[in-house]
Amino acid sequence: MTPSDAVEPGTVRPGGRTARVRAAVLQAAGDVLAECGYDRLDLTEVARRADVGKTTVYRRWGTVAGLVADLLTDMAEQSSPRTDTGSLLGDLLANADLVRRTLTDPRQGALFRAVIAAATGDERTAEALHRFYEVRVAAWAPCVQQAVERGEVPEGTDAAEVVRAVSAPLYYRLLTSGAPLDEAAAQRAARAAVAAARAGVFA
Repeated sequence: MTPSDAVEPGTVRPGGRTARVRAAVLQAAGDVLAECGYDRLDLTEVARRADVGKTTVYRRWGTVAGLVADLLTDMAEQSSPRTDTGSLLGDLLANADLVRRTLTDPRQGALFRAVIAAATGDERTAEALHRFYEVRVAAWAPCVQQAVERGEVPEGTDAAEVVRAVSAPLYYRLLTSGAPLDEAAAQRAARAAVAAARAGVFA
């Protein structure tokens, strides 16, 4: 095997028993992240919580960054599918509510804060976080593309930017302002993104 053929730890997704091991380890990793933060994420502790041999964890994931990267990959794959209501406003209201519920969930909200904080100082974690959001934005972009086809928003509207515009104010509240992430905030974010899209801001 040449260096270019090497498989990055944590990226192989086999089935059967190894899939169950992966699920247990990722669940444990998420728990530790939510409870203790990235700085206290330890592979040995994750192995103990998952009831898996630490040699298995070190062999498959190698590093904390490798484990977090695989956790984010799994989270992107397990995230709820996009909603199709037949209107851009309805779709983006659903998107905003999904983001709000995720960020206000005691476990998920704490987990995201820990990973975002870690991404500011760890390049591999940052790359994994970027991939996570690319997957989620791509999953919701068709609702904007369909809105273009229906004539709700102008031709050439950047679908990904519209989707990002919905969640951006909610993450701002989570990370900087301390203001509550309530339903009103989510609805305001969605309505603002729709208004801007209809006005051609994202075209």
